[in-house]
Amino acid sequence: MKILLITDLYPIKDSEVNTPRTLLNFVTEWQKLGHQVKIIKPNFILNSFIRKKPFYKTGWYEDVYNVNYWMPFMGNIKNKLKEFYDKDFQPDIVIAHMPSGIIFADKLGIPFVAGVHCSDITVLTKSIYKIYFKSKLEKALNSAYKIACRSFVLQNKLTSLYPDLLPKTFVAPSGVEENFIQTNISSEIDVNNLKIVTCANLIKRKNVDKIILGLKYIKPESLVIIGDGKERKYLEKLAKTVNYPVIFLGRIPREEVFEVMKNSDIFVLPSENETFGMVYLEAMASGCITICSENDGIDGIIKNDYNGFTIKPDVEYIDAKFMIIKALGNETLEEIRKNSLETVKQYTQKLCSERYLEQIN
Repeated sequence: MKILLITDLYPIKDSEVNTPRTLLNFVTEWQKLGHQVKIIKPNFILNSFIRKKPFYKTGWYEDVYNVNYWMPFMGNIKNKLKEFYDKDFQPDIVIAHMPSGIIFADKLGIPFVAGVHCSDITVLTKSIYKIYFKSKLEKALNSAYKIACRSFVLQNKLTSLYPDLLPKTFVAPSGVEENFIQTNISSEIDVNNLKIVTCANLIKRKNVDKIILGLKYIKPESLVIIGDGKERKYLEKLAKTVNYPVIFLGRIPREEVFEVMKNSDIFVLPSENETFGMVYLEAMASGCITICSENDGIDGIIKNDYNGFTIKPDVEYIDAKFMIIKALGNETLEEIRKNSLETVKQYTQKLCSERYLEQIN
Protein backbone atom coordinates (compact mmCIF):
# COMPACT_ATOMS: atom_id res chain seq x y z
CA MET A 1 0.00 0.00 0.00
CA LYS A 2 1.16 3.56 -0.73
CA ILE A 3 0.75 6.00 2.17
CA LEU A 4 1.17 9.78 2.05
CA LEU A 5 1.71 11.46 5.43
CA ILE A 6 1.25 15.25 5.61
CA THR A 7 2.55 16.93 8.77
CA ASP A 8 5.00 19.52 10.07
CA LEU A 9 5.72 17.27 13.08
CA TYR A 10 8.40 15.21 11.37
CA PRO A 11 12.21 15.33 11.64
CA ILE A 12 14.07 15.73 8.37
CA LYS A 13 17.42 14.92 10.00
CA ASP A 14 18.39 12.85 13.07
CA SER A 15 20.07 15.92 14.55
CA GLU A 16 16.66 17.50 15.28
CA VAL A 17 16.63 16.60 18.97
CA ASN A 18 13.55 18.71 19.78
CA THR A 19 11.30 17.25 17.07
CA PRO A 20 9.18 14.37 18.47
CA ARG A 21 9.80 10.98 16.85
CA THR A 22 6.27 9.63 17.35
CA LEU A 23 5.07 10.00 13.73
CA LEU A 24 8.47 8.87 12.46
CA ASN A 25 7.97 5.69 14.51
CA PHE A 26 4.65 5.01 12.76
CA VAL A 27 6.31 5.49 9.37
CA THR A 28 9.20 3.19 10.29
CA GLU A 29 6.80 0.40 11.29
CA TRP A 30 4.60 0.87 8.20
CA GLN A 31 7.70 0.53 6.04
CA LYS A 32 8.69 -2.65 7.91
CA LEU A 33 5.23 -4.01 7.09
CA GLY A 34 6.01 -3.49 3.40
CA HIS A 35 4.13 -0.24 2.78
CA GLN A 36 5.63 2.58 0.72
CA VAL A 37 5.48 5.90 2.59
CA LYS A 38 6.20 9.47 1.46
CA ILE A 39 5.90 12.59 3.60
CA ILE A 40 4.96 16.17 2.73
CA LYS A 41 6.18 18.56 5.41
CA PRO A 42 4.45 21.96 5.00
CA ASN A 43 6.71 24.49 6.70
CA PHE A 44 5.54 28.03 7.43
CA ILE A 45 8.72 30.08 7.38
CA LEU A 46 7.73 32.75 9.91
CA ASN A 47 6.60 30.12 12.41
CA SER A 48 9.84 28.24 11.83
CA PHE A 49 11.93 31.29 12.76
CA ILE A 50 9.77 32.20 15.78
CA ARG A 51 10.08 28.68 17.20
CA LYS A 52 13.76 28.42 16.24
CA LYS A 53 13.22 25.29 14.18
CA PRO A 54 15.87 24.14 11.71
CA PHE A 55 15.29 25.59 8.25
CA TYR A 56 15.48 23.52 5.06
CA LYS A 57 15.03 24.58 1.46
CA THR A 58 11.99 23.36 -0.48
CA GLY A 59 12.75 19.97 -1.97
CA TRP A 60 13.20 16.25 -1.35
CA TYR A 61 15.11 14.88 1.65
CA GLU A 62 14.95 11.13 1.00
CA ASP A 63 11.23 10.29 1.53
CA VAL A 64 10.34 13.74 2.92
CA TYR A 65 9.30 16.62 0.68
CA ASN A 66 9.78 19.87 2.62
CA VAL A 67 7.77 22.75 1.18
CA ASN A 68 8.08 26.33 2.47
CA TYR A 69 5.35 28.97 2.56
CA TRP A 70 5.42 32.51 3.91
CA MET A 71 1.68 32.67 4.53
CA PRO A 72 -0.17 29.56 5.70
CA PHE A 73 -2.84 28.22 3.34
CA MET A 74 -3.01 31.40 1.23
CA GLY A 75 -3.40 31.18 -2.54
CA ASN A 76 -2.67 28.08 -4.58
CA ILE A 77 -0.58 25.84 -2.32
CA LYS A 78 -0.15 23.26 -5.10
CA ASN A 79 2.12 25.55 -7.13
CA LYS A 80 5.12 24.55 -4.97
CA LEU A 81 4.43 20.81 -5.17
CA LYS A 82 5.61 20.27 -8.76
CA GLU A 83 8.71 18.34 -7.66
CA PHE A 84 6.52 16.16 -5.46
CA TYR A 85 4.08 15.40 -8.28
CA ASP A 86 7.01 14.68 -10.61
CA LYS A 87 7.62 11.48 -8.61
CA ASP A 88 4.18 10.29 -9.73
CA PHE A 89 3.39 8.92 -6.26
CA GLN A 90 -0.30 7.97 -6.21
CA PRO A 91 -1.19 7.21 -2.58
CA ASP A 92 -3.83 4.71 -1.52
CA ILE A 93 -4.21 6.50 1.83
CA VAL A 94 -3.50 10.11 2.84
CA ILE A 95 -2.95 10.78 6.55
CA ALA A 96 -2.59 14.35 7.83
CA HIS A 97 -1.44 15.22 11.37
CA MET A 98 -1.43 18.49 13.33
CA PRO A 99 -3.56 21.56 12.40
CA SER A 100 -1.24 22.65 9.59
CA GLY A 101 -1.16 19.18 8.05
CA ILE A 102 -4.93 18.70 8.30
CA ILE A 103 -5.81 22.09 6.78
CA PHE A 104 -3.12 21.58 4.10
CA ALA A 105 -4.62 18.21 3.11
CA ASP A 106 -8.09 19.74 2.93
CA LYS A 107 -6.77 22.48 0.61
CA LEU A 108 -5.42 19.79 -1.73
CA GLY A 109 -8.95 18.49 -2.19
CA ILE A 110 -8.12 14.83 -1.56
CA PRO A 111 -9.75 12.27 0.80
CA PHE A 112 -7.68 12.04 3.98
CA VAL A 113 -7.49 10.87 7.58
CA ALA A 114 -7.01 13.64 10.16
CA GLY A 115 -4.64 12.97 13.09
CA VAL A 116 -5.65 15.08 16.10
CA HIS A 117 -3.10 16.30 18.69
CA CYS A 118 -3.28 18.75 21.61
CA SER A 119 -2.51 21.56 19.15
CA ASP A 120 -5.79 20.90 17.33
CA ILE A 121 -7.82 21.24 20.54
CA THR A 122 -5.95 24.49 21.26
CA VAL A 123 -6.90 25.89 17.84
CA LEU A 124 -10.53 24.86 18.36
CA THR A 125 -10.84 26.38 21.85
CA LYS A 126 -8.53 29.41 22.16
CA SER A 127 -9.98 32.77 21.16
CA ILE A 128 -6.75 33.84 19.42
CA TYR A 129 -7.45 31.32 16.62
CA LYS A 130 -11.12 32.24 16.15
CA ILE A 131 -10.63 34.72 13.32
CA TYR A 132 -9.03 32.37 10.81
CA PHE A 133 -7.65 29.00 11.84
CA LYS A 134 -10.60 27.65 13.83
CA SER A 135 -13.05 27.75 10.92
CA LYS A 136 -10.44 26.25 8.56
CA LEU A 137 -9.76 23.37 10.96
CA GLU A 138 -13.46 22.76 11.59
CA LYS A 139 -14.07 22.52 7.85
CA ALA A 140 -11.12 20.14 7.42
CA LEU A 141 -12.23 17.85 10.25
CA ASN A 142 -15.69 17.64 8.70
CA SER A 143 -14.08 16.82 5.34
CA ALA A 144 -11.89 14.02 6.75
CA TYR A 145 -13.30 10.55 6.31
CA LYS A 146 -11.67 9.32 9.55
CA ILE A 147 -10.20 11.11 12.57
CA ALA A 148 -7.30 9.51 14.44
CA CYS A 149 -7.18 10.93 17.98
CA ARG A 150 -3.77 10.45 19.54
CA SER A 151 -5.22 9.49 22.94
CA PHE A 152 -8.48 8.58 24.66
CA VAL A 153 -8.41 11.98 26.37
CA LEU A 154 -8.18 13.82 23.02
CA GLN A 155 -11.02 11.74 21.59
CA ASN A 156 -13.20 12.76 24.55
CA LYS A 157 -12.24 16.42 24.25
CA LEU A 158 -12.87 16.56 20.50
CA THR A 159 -16.21 14.73 20.58
CA SER A 160 -17.38 16.83 23.54
CA LEU A 161 -16.87 19.88 21.33
CA TYR A 162 -18.27 18.24 18.17
CA PRO A 163 -20.48 15.21 19.01
CA ASP A 164 -21.31 14.68 15.32
CA LEU A 165 -17.68 13.71 14.67
CA LEU A 166 -17.76 10.75 17.07
CA PRO A 167 -18.70 8.01 14.54
CA LYS A 168 -15.59 8.61 12.46
CA THR A 169 -13.09 8.94 15.33
CA PHE A 170 -10.74 6.28 16.63
CA VAL A 171 -7.81 6.31 19.06
CA ALA A 172 -4.31 6.02 17.57
CA PRO A 173 -1.81 5.85 20.45
CA SER A 174 1.94 5.52 20.07
CA GLY A 175 3.81 2.35 20.97
CA VAL A 176 7.06 1.45 22.69
CA GLU A 177 9.80 -0.69 21.17
CA GLU A 178 9.08 -4.29 22.14
CA ASN A 179 12.67 -5.10 23.11
CA PHE A 180 12.55 -2.38 25.81
CA ILE A 181 9.81 -4.17 27.76
CA GLN A 182 11.23 -5.76 30.90
CA THR A 183 10.47 -9.44 31.32
CA ASN A 184 12.32 -10.07 34.55
CA ILE A 185 12.10 -7.56 37.41
CA SER A 186 14.52 -8.61 40.14
CA SER A 187 14.24 -5.78 42.67
CA GLU A 188 11.21 -5.50 44.95
CA ILE A 189 9.55 -2.21 45.86
CA ASP A 190 10.19 -0.91 49.37
CA VAL A 191 7.56 1.71 50.26
CA ASN A 192 9.81 3.12 52.96
CA ASN A 193 12.66 3.77 50.52
CA LEU A 194 11.03 4.75 47.24
CA LYS A 195 13.30 5.53 44.31
CA ILE A 196 11.41 8.02 42.16
CA VAL A 197 12.27 9.29 38.68
CA THR A 198 10.89 11.83 36.23
CA CYS A 199 11.99 12.67 32.69
CA ALA A 200 10.92 15.75 30.71
CA ASN A 201 11.85 19.00 29.06
CA LEU A 202 12.15 21.24 32.09
CA ILE A 203 9.45 23.73 31.15
CA LYS A 204 6.58 25.08 33.22
CA ARG A 205 3.74 22.88 31.95
CA LYS A 206 5.61 19.72 32.98
CA ASN A 207 5.08 20.73 36.66
CA VAL A 208 8.35 19.23 37.91
CA ASP A 209 8.38 21.84 40.68
CA LYS A 210 5.16 20.34 42.03
CA ILE A 211 6.81 16.91 42.17
CA ILE A 212 9.73 18.27 44.21
CA LEU A 213 7.44 20.00 46.71
CA GLY A 214 4.84 17.23 46.77
CA LEU A 215 7.36 14.57 47.82
CA LYS A 216 8.92 16.41 50.74
CA TYR A 217 6.60 14.84 53.32
CA ILE A 218 7.14 11.20 52.33
CA LYS A 219 10.92 11.71 52.04
CA PRO A 220 11.74 9.25 49.25
CA GLU A 221 15.17 7.67 49.03
CA SER A 222 15.75 9.89 46.00
CA LEU A 223 14.15 11.82 43.16
CA VAL A 224 16.09 11.65 39.89
CA ILE A 225 15.25 14.33 37.30
CA ILE A 226 16.26 13.58 33.71
CA GLY A 227 16.10 16.43 31.20
CA ASP A 228 17.02 20.05 30.71
CA GLY A 229 15.31 23.34 29.93
CA LYS A 230 14.72 26.92 31.00
CA GLU A 231 13.21 25.88 34.38
CA ARG A 232 16.30 23.95 35.46
CA LYS A 233 18.00 26.70 37.51
CA TYR A 234 14.76 27.43 39.35
CA LEU A 235 14.22 23.72 40.03
CA GLU A 236 17.78 23.27 41.30
CA LYS A 237 17.24 26.16 43.71
CA LEU A 238 13.91 24.67 44.81
CA ALA A 239 15.52 21.27 45.39
CA LYS A 240 17.77 22.80 48.06
CA THR A 241 14.68 23.56 50.19
CA VAL A 242 13.56 19.93 50.60
CA ASN A 243 14.87 17.28 52.99
CA TYR A 244 15.60 14.43 50.57
CA PRO A 245 18.12 13.95 47.71
CA VAL A 246 17.15 15.45 44.34
CA ILE A 247 19.54 14.44 41.55
CA PHE A 248 19.66 16.31 38.22
CA LEU A 249 21.11 14.25 35.35
CA GLY A 250 20.38 16.68 32.52
CA ARG A 251 19.88 15.26 29.03
CA ILE A 252 21.35 11.78 28.75
CA PRO A 253 21.28 9.17 25.93
CA ARG A 254 18.06 7.17 25.59
CA GLU A 255 19.73 3.92 26.62
CA GLU A 256 20.87 5.55 29.87
CA VAL A 257 17.35 6.87 30.50
CA PHE A 258 16.06 3.29 30.39
CA GLU A 259 18.78 2.14 32.77
CA VAL A 260 17.82 4.82 35.31
CA MET A 261 14.15 3.86 34.98
CA LYS A 262 14.95 0.16 35.46
CA ASN A 263 16.58 1.04 38.78
CA SER A 264 13.63 3.15 39.96
CA ASP A 265 10.33 2.21 41.60
CA ILE A 266 8.01 5.01 40.49
CA PHE A 267 7.92 7.34 37.50
CA VAL A 268 5.85 10.51 37.98
CA LEU A 269 5.13 13.38 35.59
CA PRO A 270 2.00 15.53 36.21
CA SER A 271 2.32 17.49 32.96
CA GLU A 272 -0.50 19.43 31.29
CA ASN A 273 -1.56 19.67 27.61
CA GLU A 274 0.20 16.43 26.72
CA THR A 275 -0.79 14.91 23.37
CA PHE A 276 0.20 11.41 24.48
CA GLY A 277 3.53 11.17 26.28
CA MET A 278 5.76 8.35 25.05
CA VAL A 279 7.89 8.66 28.18
CA TYR A 280 5.04 7.16 30.26
CA LEU A 281 4.96 4.01 28.12
CA GLU A 282 8.75 3.83 28.29
CA ALA A 283 8.59 4.05 32.09
CA MET A 284 5.96 1.29 32.21
CA ALA A 285 8.11 -0.86 29.91
CA SER A 286 11.08 -0.32 32.27
CA GLY A 287 9.15 -1.70 35.24
CA CYS A 288 8.26 1.61 36.91
CA ILE A 289 4.87 2.14 38.50
CA THR A 290 3.80 5.13 36.42
CA ILE A 291 1.85 8.22 37.48
CA CYS A 292 0.31 10.69 35.01
CA SER A 293 -2.08 13.65 35.16
CA GLU A 294 -5.83 13.07 35.28
CA ASN A 295 -7.62 13.73 31.97
CA ASP A 296 -4.40 14.32 30.11
CA GLY A 297 -2.03 12.45 27.82
CA ILE A 298 -1.88 8.74 28.54
CA ASP A 299 -4.82 8.69 31.01
CA GLY A 300 -7.09 5.91 29.77
CA ILE A 301 -4.20 3.56 29.17
CA ILE A 302 -3.06 4.13 32.76
CA LYS A 303 -5.99 3.16 34.97
CA ASN A 304 -5.90 4.47 38.51
CA ASP A 305 -5.07 1.83 41.16
CA TYR A 306 -4.90 -0.93 38.52
CA ASN A 307 -1.77 -0.45 36.39
CA GLY A 308 -0.59 2.93 37.70
CA PHE A 309 -2.00 6.11 39.18
CA THR A 310 -3.47 9.40 37.99
CA ILE A 311 -3.04 12.68 39.86
CA LYS A 312 -3.90 16.34 39.64
CA PRO A 313 -0.94 18.68 38.98
CA ASP A 314 -1.19 20.10 42.48
CA VAL A 315 1.35 19.91 45.33
CA GLU A 316 -1.13 18.89 48.03
CA TYR A 317 -2.75 16.32 45.75
CA ILE A 318 0.64 14.79 44.89
CA ASP A 319 1.53 14.63 48.58
CA ALA A 320 -1.80 12.94 49.42
CA LYS A 321 -1.49 10.45 46.55
CA PHE A 322 1.98 9.34 47.64
CA MET A 323 0.72 8.90 51.21
CA ILE A 324 -1.96 6.57 49.80
CA ILE A 325 0.62 4.74 47.69
CA LYS A 326 2.82 4.13 50.75
CA ALA A 327 -0.18 2.85 52.70
CA LEU A 328 -0.98 0.28 49.96
CA GLY A 329 2.10 -1.70 50.88
CA ASN A 330 4.70 -3.58 48.88
CA GLU A 331 2.49 -6.51 47.79
CA THR A 332 -0.22 -4.33 46.24
CA LEU A 333 2.37 -2.19 44.47
CA GLU A 334 4.02 -5.29 43.01
CA GLU A 335 0.61 -6.33 41.62
CA ILE A 336 0.14 -2.88 40.06
CA ARG A 337 3.61 -3.12 38.49
CA LYS A 338 2.74 -6.55 37.08
CA ASN A 339 -0.48 -5.14 35.56
CA SER A 340 1.51 -2.24 34.12
CA LEU A 341 3.90 -4.57 32.30
CA GLU A 342 1.00 -6.63 30.93
CA THR A 343 -0.65 -3.43 29.68
CA VAL A 344 2.42 -2.10 27.89
CA LYS A 345 2.75 -5.38 25.95
CA GLN A 346 -0.42 -4.31 24.11
CA TYR A 347 1.16 -0.97 23.15
CA THR A 348 4.23 -1.86 21.12
CA GLN A 349 5.21 0.20 18.06
CA LYS A 350 4.34 -2.73 15.78
CA LEU A 351 0.88 -3.37 17.26
CA CYS A 352 -0.08 0.33 17.41
CA SER A 353 1.06 0.91 13.80
CA GLU A 354 -0.89 -2.13 12.58
CA ARG A 355 -4.03 -1.05 14.45
CA TYR A 356 -3.78 2.46 12.98
CA LEU A 357 -4.04 1.13 9.41
CA GLU A 358 -6.68 -1.45 10.37
CA GLN A 359 -8.92 1.33 11.72
CA ILE A 360 -8.60 3.22 8.43
CA ASN A 361 -9.24 0.19 6.24
